[in-house]
Amino acid sequence: MQQNRETEKQTGSAKETGKKIRAYLDNSSTTQPCREAVEAAVRSMEDNWGNPSSLHTLGFLAEQEMRKSRETVAKALFCRPEEIVFTSGGTEADNIAVFGAAYGRIRRGKHIVTTAIEHPAVLNAMKQLEKEGFSVTYLMPDSFGWIAPEQVFDAVTSETILVSMMAVNNEVGSILPLEAAAQAIREKKAPALFHVDAVQAFGKIPLRPADMGVDLMTVSGHKIHGPKGIGALYIRRGVHLASRVFGGGQEQNIRPGTEPMPAISAFAAAVGALPDLKKEEERIRGLNKLLRERLQAIPQVKIHSLEKGIPYIVNFSAGTVRAETMLHFLAERGVFVSTGSACAKGKESHVLSAMGLPKEEIASSLRVSFSRMNGEEDVDAFACALEEGLSVLARKGLKRV
Repeated sequence: MQQNRETEKQTGSAKETGKKIRAYLDNSSTTQPCREAVEAAVRSMEDNWGNPSSLHTLGFLAEQEMRKSRETVAKALFCRPEEIVFTSGGTEADNIAVFGAAYGRIRRGKHIVTTAIEHPAVLNAMKQLEKEGFSVTYLMPDSFGWIAPEQVFDAVTSETILVSMMAVNNEVGSILPLEAAAQAIREKKAPALFHVDAVQAFGKIPLRPADMGVDLMTVSGHKIHGPKGIGALYIRRGVHLASRVFGGGQEQNIRPGTEPMPAISAFAAAVGALPDLKKEEERIRGLNKLLRERLQAIPQVKIHSLEKGIPYIVNFSAGTVRAETMLHFLAERGVFVSTGSACAKGKESHVLSAMGLPKEEIASSLRVSFSRMNGEEDVDAFACALEEGLSVLARKGLKRV
């Protein structure tokens, strides 16, 4: 599926200049909602707007829609519907998992294992737990964002109560050793729950948390062409999490509150619209290869993402031009990428810093991230605009970082 090139999608300065979006390649930050998701949200608001907890007909119809939506998300994760708890997104799901597991197992220990390249939703939760007396081991990546399996085995002990590790790093696309983490927990006989932040993996690679030895898994709607403000947490049957929010008992008392049915319906519709993951990964790998060829032809560029990572993400340094400067240059030409995690808001990447990259490379790093709405024309538009930017900005004396 390609972007609708006939629709003039305009934002900010693009609207002022009358230019169309030539290439949107910031899909790890957010994706354009697919038509199925938009239509599902509208139907929910116009035709099926009852409260799922109400006992009358409108409530029953809403409850039916919620049940079907839960089944759709559960099917994508090869799990039971009752193991899916809807949340407001990845950040809330990560917090529920991390704090719920830590507080729920505090009598069995206070040691936690995670990595230094997690999303802030996990890292900042860990910092809070450290203030409360928990001990956290942060695994450091190599220069390409990889965590070795032996690092996990060395870190997990018989007193570890939680291991939290992302499936795919959101900035460089490295795939983390989830199998090793599950094995380490078993072999060390640790009382640990295993949490996986799968926000960047869901809808891109097959995920079977039960078969993977995962107890808790975070997914998000707006990374797969669904709406913002909706996500889900897989909680393996039998796992107990300490509650942090109290209310009317919805979502198994894990995340109580009236369910946002338009968002839930749209999330499920986006899940239902996902293409065959294997075929789509092969297609995206072709775009990744094409992008790498174009980047490798530019002397100033250094690629930070290895080819064995997920093909949807490519991180690289754009010579000595500051990332923010290049970002604005590209945006003026209708090409949209990012400087890394959108949550960082321009701050130096903690992921690239943990990888030990020189400050000059970090300051000029950009991230291209694909979705099913991208094609070869997007790669071409980006590469041409990048080459122009490196030439123009260098002539203007704006290349120093």
